[in-house]
Amino acid sequence: MSDNPNIHQKTLRESISFVGVGLHSGHKTRLTIHPAESGGINFQRSDVPPGTGLVAAKWYNVVDTTLSTVLANEHGVQVATVEHLMAALHGCGVDNALIDIDGPEVPILDGSAEPFTSTIEKYGTRELPERRNAIWIQQPIEVRQGDKFALLLPNPGQRITVTIDFPGTAIGVQTFSLELVNEAFRHDVARARTFGFAREIDALRRRGLARGGSLNNAILVDGDRIVNREGLRFANEFVRHKVLDAYGDMALAGVPIIGHYYGHKAGHALNQQLMQKLFAEISAWSYVRMEDYYRMLGLAMPGAETAMEEHRPGRQAQGAGRSGQ
Repeated sequence: MSDNPNIHQKTLRESISFVGVGLHSGHKTRLTIHPAESGGINFQRSDVPPGTGLVAAKWYNVVDTTLSTVLANEHGVQVATVEHLMAALHGCGVDNALIDIDGPEVPILDGSAEPFTSTIEKYGTRELPERRNAIWIQQPIEVRQGDKFALLLPNPGQRITVTIDFPGTAIGVQTFSLELVNEAFRHDVARARTFGFAREIDALRRRGLARGGSLNNAILVDGDRIVNREGLRFANEFVRHKVLDAYGDMALAGVPIIGHYYGHKAGHALNQQLMQKLFAEISAWSYVRMEDYYRMLGLAMPGAETAMEEHRPGRQAQGAGRSGQ
């Protein structure tokens, strides 16, 4: 569900690096995102035996959805808590990248996608010759678990809607719906932080979770009170973060999804079930080139002139090599 409408695939203009602790593992990790010419988004664990560390960021590699989305390859090598980084890459229109990481979990940083998003935008992206495809939803796809559900609905644009309900807390019921156009992800979602509940901290840590969590990287809710001194970045920051999570999970489809994602009390587990059902029900959607999508809607193709200039014969694309914090 990328809000970047360019018709050519993109990668980073240069390598960028981040250092931080994992939200659940508590391990300090260094992560460097390198440009890639093709192949989608891939993680490369540098701390495991050679030949075993490549993990494709695809829905079929999801092995755990307990409070985060965890990927693994055929060697059992895992990369955890990928959703915020995937949302940032997707929101910035990055189709291809190799992510070198020296530990088992993506750094949580400030608990949002903002540090990833702002750094990618600072150092920039570049277009590639390959055209961008998308998944166009043509029939409803639905998964349910009790009163929780997640849907993908036909829609001429790219929209995401989420409703959450945490009774008896400062959160309550919140709904947020966003049309993914005009940098809406960056302005309205990327800064929303993850959150947790004071009553659950001890139990989570006994299970090996939330060991890296702090008031620097999460909103802590204690009943009807927000513990963080600085308060909230948005009045409805909680549901905006759930939009971010869903956006990152849907990015594991590998291409933008043209349709309306609607989640009601849905989390990573239902999002993964929705991805599984999407790719099982191949009659409910089709692949379409982004340029054909815009043409069918009678719209101009944003980025077409830039793409023609960038890829005309004799023009050398700008490469990468420098790492930035």
